[in-house]
Amino acid sequence: MSSPDAVSGAATPSVPAANPVRTELIETVRLAMPIALTQLGQIAMMTTDLALIGRLGDESLAAASLAHTIFFGTFVLGMGAMSAVAPLVAQAFGARDPRTIRRSFRVGLWLAVILAVPLTLVLSKGEAILVALGQAPEAAKLASRYLQGLTWSLLPGWWFIAIRGFMGAVNRPEPGLWITLVAIPANALLGYVLIYGEFGFPKFDLLGAGLATTIVGIGMCIAGFWFVQRRRPFRKYQPLGNVWRADWPLMKQLVMVGAPISGSFLLEYGLFAAAALLMGWIGTAELAAHQIALQTAAILFMVPFGISMAATVRVGHAAGRGDARGTRRAGFVAIVLAMIFMAVMTIAVIAARYEIARFFLGSNVSETSATVTIVATLLIVGTTFFIADGVQTVAAGALRGLNDTRVPLVFAAISFWLIGFAASYGLAFPLGLGAVGVWVGFSCGLVVFATLLILRFRWLTGRGYLPQIPHAS
Repeated sequence: MSSPDAVSGAATPSVPAANPVRTELIETVRLAMPIALTQLGQIAMMTTDLALIGRLGDESLAAASLAHTIFFGTFVLGMGAMSAVAPLVAQAFGARDPRTIRRSFRVGLWLAVILAVPLTLVLSKGEAILVALGQAPEAAKLASRYLQGLTWSLLPGWWFIAIRGFMGAVNRPEPGLWITLVAIPANALLGYVLIYGEFGFPKFDLLGAGLATTIVGIGMCIAGFWFVQRRRPFRKYQPLGNVWRADWPLMKQLVMVGAPISGSFLLEYGLFAAAALLMGWIGTAELAAHQIALQTAAILFMVPFGISMAATVRVGHAAGRGDARGTRRAGFVAIVLAMIFMAVMTIAVIAARYEIARFFLGSNVSETSATVTIVATLLIVGTTFFIADGVQTVAAGALRGLNDTRVPLVFAAISFWLIGFAASYGLAFPLGLGAVGVWVGFSCGLVVFATLLILRFRWLTGRGYLPQIPHAS
C-alpha cells in the first residue's frame, strides 16, 4: 500500500522507516529550514525599511514606530486566523483528501477578505487613534502619512501567510523562500526610489515607505498565487477552484481554531509592548538596551518559529492519517530540536554580548558605557528567556496540529499577564531590580507558558487524542 506522501505527490523520506525518530527529525528540519529563512527574510525587509526611514530623521523614525505599533496590533488579528490554514490543510493532506485541502485554503482567503474590509477602514483613522491614545498631534499626523501607504498591505500580507501555510502543509515550503529572496532587494530599491524621489519619481517620504511595502506585498501575493495555481505539486489540488463558493462549516472551524491563535499572539505582543513602557519609566539607557536585547531575541526566534510551523504540519499529517503515536513523536522531536538549537545560540549570544551591543550602538562605543553594560546584562539574564521562548512557540505549533488552540489561549493569559507582567512590574519597581527585574519577569512567564504547553501536548497525545478531520462531501 502506498504511503500518504506518495499518494499526495510529496517527497518520501529517504531514511528507512525502521528509524522513525530519525526520519521525523530529518523531515522536520527539511520543512523548517526554508520557513525559518523566509522569516529571516521578512526581518531583513523590516530592517531595510527602518534604515531608509531613519535617514529622514528621528521624527520620521519615531512616527514609523508609532505607525508600526498600530498596524501590527491590527495585523495580528488576522495572522492567527491565517495560521490556522496550515493545520487544516496538513490534516487533509495526511488523510489524502485533496478536496478538503482546496476547501481549507479557500476559506482562509475568504476570511482574510472579511477581516480586511473593516480593519482597513479602522487603520485609515490611524491619526485619530494615535491622538486618542495620547500621542502628540504632530507625531500622529506624521505616522498617519506612513499608514496611508502601509494600510493596504493588510490583505496581501494575510493572503501570503495563507499561501505559505498551504505550501508548507503539502511539504513544499521552498517557493515562499524564493519569493521572499526576490522581494528583499525589490523592497529596498522601491523604498529608496519612493522615499527619496530618485530616478525622476516624486519624493513621497514616509508615504513612499508605506507604498513600497504595499506594492512589494502585492507582488509577493501574485507570485504566490501563480505558484499554487500553475506549478507542481500545488496545481493538482486546484487550490483556486470554486473560489467563489461559500463554505460556512469549514469557515466556522477555521475561526474556532484561528481566533484563539490571534488572541495568544495579542497577549504576547501586549506583554512586550507593556515591557517597553516599563523600561521607559526606568530610564532612556534601559529602554535602548531593552530594544537591542529584544531585537536579538527576535532574530533568534525565527528559527524556532520555522520549527514551530514544521511541527504544525508534521503533527497535522499524522493526525490526518489517524496515527496517534506519530503525532506524539512529531511534536516532541520538534520541541527537542528547538531546545537544542536555542541552547547553542544562547551560549553564542552570551559569548558575544558586548559585540552585539556595539553592533547596534556603533563600534566606537566603550564597553563601559551604561547602555552597553545593560545590554550585556540583559543578554545574560535572557538565557532562560531565549530557550523558553523557542520551546513555547514549537509546543504551541504542535498543539495547533491537533487543532488545540483554546486551552493554550488560557495558558497565555495566565503566563504572560498573571505571572509574566506581574513579576516584571514587581521585580522592577517594588523590589528595585529595574531592567533586570523586567527580564526576569519575562523569563518567569515564558517558562511557565512553555511548561504548560508541553504538559498539555503530552497529556493529549498520551491519551491518543486525534482531532475530528473535516472531509469533503
